Amino acid sequence: MTKKLFVEAITKFLLGVVIIGLLIFLPAGNLSFFNGWLFMGIMFVPMFFAGIVMMFKNPELLKKRLDAKEKESEQSFVVKLSGLMFIAGFIVAGLGYRFDWYILPKVVSIGASIVFLFAYVLYAEVLRENTYLSRTIKVEENQKVINTGLYGVVRHPMYSVTLLLFLSIPIVLGSVYSFIIFHAYPFIIAKRIKNEEQLLEKELNGYKEYKQKVKYRLIPFIW
Repeated sequence: MTKKLFVEAITKFLLGVVIIGLLIFLPAGNLSFFNGWLFMGIMFVPMFFAGIVMMFKNPELLKKRLDAKEKESEQSFVVKLSGLMFIAGFIVAGLGYRFDWYILPKVVSIGASIVFLFAYVLYAEVLRENTYLSRTIKVEENQKVINTGLYGVVRHPMYSVTLLLFLSIPIVLGSVYSFIIFHAYPFIIAKRIKNEEQLLEKELNGYKEYKQKVKYRLIPFIW
């Protein structure tokens, strides 16, 4: 761990808390939005402790996860689409609270929170299995194909987990309208996966054979 990595991690974490907090609570009009606080808690408390663990046990992986600048133009476009989806979804959830649009019962939101936290556990498992994972698409020196654990079920378990994470977010926020917006994510991630697999086939030894062994990209028996 270096001082530079520590400062970068803390800065990006706090920036994320502030930005998402503003996107949710400004449209909501006040700080009494229970679902907003529920989401902020299940999102950032586990993230903080996961970051601490990575900082001391695997700072190289943390460095990769902090690097979000895509060099591929097509992937950069996909990332921007995801960002727009999040911004719209959070704002609509906040507005839904302010103007008393249909809000899901609290028990449904709490159930979605459990799903979200379960997906977080799976997220940590994927990171444990594949230490080459970065937030940008690239093949590193000496990188190998991972075909065990969740990688033996689908070829992109990280995206499978984010699908579960992101579709549970609007339910945690209690917003049906936000949930509709977040349904753009499966289509966005499908585009990212297709482009990523073209790169992996070209630059990662053994990936073509891995594709023959593990048939499904994202969801077992579906796609």
